[in-house]
Amino acid sequence: MPTSTESEEHQALRSAVAALGARHGRDHNRRHLWSEAGKLGYLGVNLPEEHGGGGGGITELSIVLEELGAAGCPLLMLVVSPAICGTVIARFGTEDQKRAWLPGLADGTRTMAFGITEPDAGSNSHRITTTARRDGDDWLLTGRKVFISGVDIADATLVVGRTEDARTGRLKPCLFIVPRDAPGFTRHPIDMELHAFEKQFELVLDDVRLPSEALVGDEDAGLLQLFAGLNPERVMTAAFAIGMGRYALSRAVAYARERTVWQAPIGAHQAIAHPLAQSHIELELARLMMQRAAALYDAGDDAGAGEAANMAKYAAGEACVKAVDQSVHTLGGNGLTREYGLASLITAARVARIAPVSREMILNYVSHQSLGLPKSY
Repeated sequence: MPTSTESEEHQALRSAVAALGARHGRDHNRRHLWSEAGKLGYLGVNLPEEHGGGGGGITELSIVLEELGAAGCPLLMLVVSPAICGTVIARFGTEDQKRAWLPGLADGTRTMAFGITEPDAGSNSHRITTTARRDGDDWLLTGRKVFISGVDIADATLVVGRTEDARTGRLKPCLFIVPRDAPGFTRHPIDMELHAFEKQFELVLDDVRLPSEALVGDEDAGLLQLFAGLNPERVMTAAFAIGMGRYALSRAVAYARERTVWQAPIGAHQAIAHPLAQSHIELELARLMMQRAAALYDAGDDAGAGEAANMAKYAAGEACVKAVDQSVHTLGGNGLTREYGLASLITAARVARIAPVSREMILNYVSHQSLGLPKSY
């Protein structure tokens, strides 16, 4: 658990959340944990104090998710509800939207899903086909979304659509709050091999009529508002991966200290010890980049945060997959049993390599944005 480079406030938050995670553990009841975390103020630690939050930023929220993950009970909706949706509404929402949503998102009594991914657009937000058109004072929203987490437990979904720019005729991204029970808004569960509390859904929006106040922020702001939510998503995905990697590594280290096959614990053998040490190093390095990304975002440097958040997500995803793989390997056959709780992480760990953007797209971003190399697409 890192402490030396963190403020006393961050150390205290980390310790308190770690204690909460330890009380609930791997076999936690997700609803009870979410409720308690909300009552303690952890879910909304990044949201404005005047709207019931803790007044912190993505730095603090990433600590919460990482420590819960390290205790074996990560809350995936932390990435979506307070980090993406809460941040976007806090930065760009109207006062009415803030009053309506932020207190509930902060204490956990309300949740919001986030809908951006589409069947044919993949990681290309410029190919989003969900469109919104004016109809009097209302909006009509039509399109499809896939792999949207937690829609069944969310009160609303923050949907990324596109509207036509009256000056250029080009489509530009906009964000809309779509209530769960809006007519024409339907969801279909996707049959996933990965079993998690937060289910994945395909969404269909068939001329969903929304009032003008459903639009979040400025209709002309475009990508600025979108990436205000996507950068925190990448930081929080890194926190999710680092916490998962730490949990797996801690289980493997505890096992390697005690498991004796010859005359000494298996952790005394370098073939076991060195890969675990390497995983620890890689997780620590990923955390440093995650902390840098969160600090840049909280300081208002959206451009700098974009590069760092992508790098943090990439590093954390790679470190998590390797840590889980080595941890399972350390336990041998026991690593595949339900008792030790590692086998399910083999699949779960890969999520951080794939979502919310693939590692290959991050390498594309770094190659042409950071290194100045020409685009291949």
